Amino acid sequence: MISNSMIDRVRELDIARERSRRTWTCIYTANANAAAVAVAVAVAFLAPLAYLVVRVVGEGSGLDAVVDRERSLRALGNSLRLAGAVSLTAAIIGTGLAWLTTRSDVPLRRLWAVLAPLPLVVPSFVGAAALLAAVAPGGLVDELAPGLGVDRLPEVEGFGGAWFVLTLFTYPYVYLPVAARLASLSPSLEESARLLGRRPAQVFRTVVLPQAATAIWAGTLLVFLYVVSDFGAVAQLRYRTLTVEIFDSRLFNQPEALFLGLVLAVVALAVVALERRAQRRRSVVEVARAKRALVVPLGRWRWPATAMASVVAVSALLGPLAVLGYWSVRGYVAGDERARPDLGELVEPAVATGALGLGAAALTIAVVLPVAYLTSRYRSRLGGVVNAAVVGGFALPGLIVALAAVYWTLQGPTWTARFYQTVPMLLAAYAIHFGAQGLRAAQVAVGAVPRRLDDAARTLGAGRWRRLRTVELPLMVPGLLAGAGLVMLSTMKELPATLLLRPTTFDTLAVHVWSARENARWADTGTAALVLVGVSGVLTWLLVLRHAERLD
Repeated sequence: MISNSMIDRVRELDIARERSRRTWTCIYTANANAAAVAVAVAVAFLAPLAYLVVRVVGEGSGLDAVVDRERSLRALGNSLRLAGAVSLTAAIIGTGLAWLTTRSDVPLRRLWAVLAPLPLVVPSFVGAAALLAAVAPGGLVDELAPGLGVDRLPEVEGFGGAWFVLTLFTYPYVYLPVAARLASLSPSLEESARLLGRRPAQVFRTVVLPQAATAIWAGTLLVFLYVVSDFGAVAQLRYRTLTVEIFDSRLFNQPEALFLGLVLAVVALAVVALERRAQRRRSVVEVARAKRALVVPLGRWRWPATAMASVVAVSALLGPLAVLGYWSVRGYVAGDERARPDLGELVEPAVATGALGLGAAALTIAVVLPVAYLTSRYRSRLGGVVNAAVVGGFALPGLIVALAAVYWTLQGPTWTARFYQTVPMLLAAYAIHFGAQGLRAAQVAVGAVPRRLDDAARTLGAGRWRRLRTVELPLMVPGLLAGAGLVMLSTMKELPATLLLRPTTFDTLAVHVWSARENARWADTGTAALVLVGVSGVLTWLLVLRHAERLD
């Protein structure tokens, strides 16, 4: 005879089997949906590279007749030489400042820790404009030079000026990861080395530097990638790199522009491959975070170290801001109304800049979140391929992404031509170019949600969308906001893609600065640049620097 307890037990088992079946059905459906979205995202992010390959293959043997090999090789050499020099100098400055602000007793250490990453808020083309404005007739340096006994100012155009500007505004890409790494190192190895009689310099070279090498390498490769894809600074300083040649030949010699673009893409993708390898090495050698950092007394080197930090801060922040402010104030006090900048003209570009930044940030996070979910929760080859596609979009310069957007828009179905030089087209290009920044933050945000919470909510019968709304999103929001802030700031500073894809009557602050500089309106340039730097600085501090650990 079957007892009631046995019947109840059978019912419980049936309910458990049904719940398990539904759970696995939900997981399979979620995986399938995420995979479908991820494939669509990968296709979109591979579009710029496909554009280069399709166009170059289509040109075929005709490239030999239109490509100036000597000029192309010279541009490639210029790009690699500049990127190598800037990367080396930025690595030295960034590593040195990171060590001073995290591991030494340098005076005003907290002040230097705040000032060191702030050059990130200054776009490179604004830095180049500030340098040119400083030595222009009537500029701040030009006015001060005679009183200092300087009859002739040095030439700032060419390699020297480009190296100087790009070094000052890219070293934070090394400083930030190295400072985070040094702050997390356990002091036990250094203390052991000191007990064995090693001097501080020997300890740094043999103990600290090897542990920070992966962070230094990753930051240096990021600087290299930034420099080879930079357009605004090198164009203003008249240094002929690959990006300048591509921009100049895009209308009159498209086959040559395509060939140079493919060369630039190969260089950029090779750098990304090296950077990913450095990240994998970093994950292997990562150690537990230290509760306290070992502070090294500098002794007689305290004031020379302070002088070095002061020179960097003045050159990268105070100097450019002083030059821009000088021209802006001079324009307001000038008697000529034509030289006086009109703040009213900056309202519309400022609003457009903020709106584009917010739109690009929202679109980018919405696009990469399914990819982040797939790559973080379910390890698969598909996730690795999609991740590589998104990173590849960031590796390609904004100029290439913009040209690809124009091509696919005009060559696609008839309805796609309606998006040519529209805001949606511009936002899509931003999302492709800066998607990798949002993806990394989204992956960290998804990883911050404990799996047990999702499993518990599923066991209680919560559906996919309810779990996402009530359990996962509240925990992911801080990390997603940090990534959105990074995308927004990059969008505000982007120049070549904005120049090519914006609607005809649509100006941003970056475009306004570029146009004013091209027309030698120094007062207008200074005012617009100060507004751009101010907005970028506030948002960088609020959205990125204060929450840098969410991006680490």
